[in-house]
Amino acid sequence: MLTLLFFSLGLLLLLGLLLIFAFADGDFTLISKKHVKREAIEDKVVWISGANRGIGEALAKQFASLGAKLILSGRNEAELVRVRRELKGKYAPEHVKVLRLDLGRIEVGLKHDVAEAVSLFPGGGVDYLIHNADYEGPVSNFLAISFTTFKVNVIETISLTKLVTPHMLKRGGGHFVVISSAAGKIPSPGQAIYAASKHALHGYFHTLRSEFFQKGIKVTVVCPGPIETSNGTGTSTSEDNKSPEKRMSSERCAELITIAASHNLKEAWISYQ
Repeated sequence: MLTLLFFSLGLLLLLGLLLIFAFADGDFTLISKKHVKREAIEDKVVWISGANRGIGEALAKQFASLGAKLILSGRNEAELVRVRRELKGKYAPEHVKVLRLDLGRIEVGLKHDVAEAVSLFPGGGVDYLIHNADYEGPVSNFLAISFTTFKVNVIETISLTKLVTPHMLKRGGGHFVVISSAAGKIPSPGQAIYAASKHALHGYFHTLRSEFFQKGIKVTVVCPGPIETSNGTGTSTSEDNKSPEKRMSSERCAELITIAASHNLKEAWISYQ
């Protein structure tokens, strides 16, 4: 009788977990956190690249509402100004900084941008650097090589990280939040180069964490699946809007990213199952 009781309880637990999984929009560790730790965000300096649209814009709104001091970067300064104007929060929009950032610049120019960014707020420094700049490119087979994809997603991201890290170490720590993709974990036809670029990011940033975690450097790698962004494209799917995949809103994705960052999760998967 006791065996039957335990079996029944185990079966109910399994069914419950399957039900949760069926309706989850993130991995179990992430969704178990439920809420953002505001104290980990409020009054912190958050620098967001690719902040002019999509997930970047949604992240700016999330962090602003939590009382963060924001630096918005991207190539389109006019759009960054528009995003700043729409923000609401403790420091927004009046004290939100716009820093046009072209990651394609030679390192000397990029070094100047970093020096400006870390001096924009009293006390200096950057607490969070959100790596959101991304280039997906057209769907193609594995024979097609896109150096632009690697240049934007890997080389430029690493260059910026290399320049910001010494400033973080000098201040006793900082947090890199890397917006990767489900393509960095799961193969997807037509995305060989894009997936390879995201795998490279995983290798670099997980290694960076292992080298500097004792010096206060944190890393959160986020892997979104299909996301509905301002131009109708996803972070890990093609631009085909007829795709049968259910896409998550960029607002919900940004909320989950903020939860993952505030709880210092090493990696987070964001997608409908």
